[in-house]
Formats: sequence, structure tokens, C-alpha cells
Amino acid sequence: MMTSERVANLALAGLTLAPLVVKVDPNLNVILTACLTVYVGCYRSVKPTPPSETMSNEHAMRFPLIGSAMLLSLFLLFKFLSKDLVNAVLTCYFFVLGIIALSATLLPALKRFLPRHWNENLIVWHLPYFHSVEFEFTRSQVVAAIPGTFFCAWYAKQKHWLANNILGLAFCIQGIEMLSLGSFKTGAILLAGLFFYDIFWVFFTPVMVSVAKSFDAPIKLLFPTADSARPFSMLGLGDIVIPGIFVALALRFDVSRGKENRYFRSAFFGYAVGLVLTIVVMNWFQAAQPALLYIVPAVIGSLAIHCFWNGEIKPLLEFDEAKTVASTKDGELSNADAKKVE
Repeated sequence: MMTSERVANLALAGLTLAPLVVKVDPNLNVILTACLTVYVGCYRSVKPTPPSETMSNEHAMRFPLIGSAMLLSLFLLFKFLSKDLVNAVLTCYFFVLGIIALSATLLPALKRFLPRHWNENLIVWHLPYFHSVEFEFTRSQVVAAIPGTFFCAWYAKQKHWLANNILGLAFCIQGIEMLSLGSFKTGAILLAGLFFYDIFWVFFTPVMVSVAKSFDAPIKLLFPTADSARPFSMLGLGDIVIPGIFVALALRFDVSRGKENRYFRSAFFGYAVGLVLTIVVMNWFQAAQPALLYIVPAVIGSLAIHCFWNGEIKPLLEFDEAKTVASTKDGELSNADAKKVE
């Protein structure tokens, strides 16, 4: 693990726990927590193979429509069914999902202290009565799932804001680490679609705010305030993950070219600026704001300006992560063949 990533992990852990012992300004907490989460997720996404899930242009175009359908469905569920019943079902779902996310987040740190064969030897388990369904896992993953299970049980029982945030941060880090846009064109399509999605559902309907307040699940981060009328400030996980996977793509673009994080820095700077603008406008108008309204132009704009300044628009637009990885593998195979001939 790189020194900067290790420092970011420690800073994120400290900042998450800090409100338990000291008063932390919620606005500053939102900005620092979101930025540190994006930073950690971006560096975790840099691997020999690309993230396991890659989005296509078609998926990016459909994403805002699917998101709208899910958001409206949740709104109707909370309106016509018991809120307690809906949240009970969602708690069970996120209990399982949270264990998976937390164990995957903790696994890299724990693997260093466990025997090598625990990390490498797979255990295959067949579902009783459905033997065609099988699960593969290692002993290290089982060990990592133990603290994840305790945290999820704590969240399900207490719904404490800290348990909520720990689960939410795990979802964010795993989302940024595992998802890939594939290309900057796909990223631009996705961010542009969600830019209008966020504006519509926040400014023109009460749906987004209503669901966020009713949805008692770790889909948002909670930041304690000193205001009894509004005890928590909120930031949706989508405002971290969606821009985060775009910033992570910029980092992997730099790595693929052997450059020193030049475009990652500009994209990350744009994310921080967009987040600060969101907080400033929210406090100015004392009303909920669609964060992507400010983050999307800031991220894309800062990256575009930097790219235009360097005269590297074409390489950036032509970048395709799948092709880059394929060509790298072909090069490695060619070198291996050459060595065999020698």
C-alpha cells in the first residue's frame, strides 16, 4: 500500500470516529470525508486487471432512467405501505450486502497477517438441496466477514449513525474500486445524464428528499450537527461513487501511460471544488441541493481544461481501458515467448 493511501485510510478512519469525542463542523466533515473516500477508492481501483464491472455507453444512457424508476418505486412504497415494513425488508437486504462490502474492504489489510494458504486456497460450498448453486471463498474472506457481521448486527439493532457511516463508506469504496466506466466518453454520458436526473428529482419534485428522509438504510452518510431541529447533515452515496468512478478512471489513465497522476489531480481537484460549491449554496439558500449539479461540471470541466491545455484531448477521448489491458497482456505474452525462444 502506498504511503499516501495509508495516510488517507487512517485520516478517513479518524475523521469517521472524531464526532464521538470532539465537535466537528458538519460542513467540513462532509467535504473531507467525501474527498478521502474518493481518494482511497481510486487508489484501490488501480490493479493489474481492470475493475470487474465495466459500463458501456448503452448502460450509461439507461442508468438515469433505471435510477428514476427505482427512486419513484421507493417513493410509492413509502407512501402506500408501512414505512416500518419497508425499512425492515431493506435492513435485511443491507445486512447481507453490508457484510460482503465490509469484508471486501477489510480483506487487503487482514491478508498480510494471515497464512498464505488462507489467502489462496479456495473453499467450494454447495447450497443444500440446490447443489448446482455453489459459492467460492477463502478462509481469509471468512475472517474478514467476522467484524463485518458484528457491524451489520450493530446497525440493524441500533441504527446508530456511526454504524450507518461505516457501512456507507464500505459501499462507496467498493463501488469506486469495482466499477469501471471503460472510457471517458462513457463517463461523460453517465455524468451528464445524472446531472439532469439530480436536478429534476431535487428541484422539480419532492421525491428525492422524501425518499432520503424515509429510507432508513446506509444509502447516505450522516454527519452530526449541533442543531436539535436538524441533528444530521446528509450526503448521498451516489454523490461520492458516481463522480468517484470517473476520477478513478483518470488515475488509471495516468497509470496506463506511466505519467505522474497529472489528470487524476485535476479531476480530484474538480470533485473537491464541486463539493465545496454544493455546501456553500446549500448554506446560502438553507435548502437541499443536488450535489451533482455542481460536482459534474467541476470534475469534467477541470479535466477538460487540463487536457486542452496539454493538447492531449485525442489520447484521452480514445482511451479504452479494456483495449489497454488487452494490449498490455499481448505485450507480456510476446515478451514471454521471446524469452522462451532465447
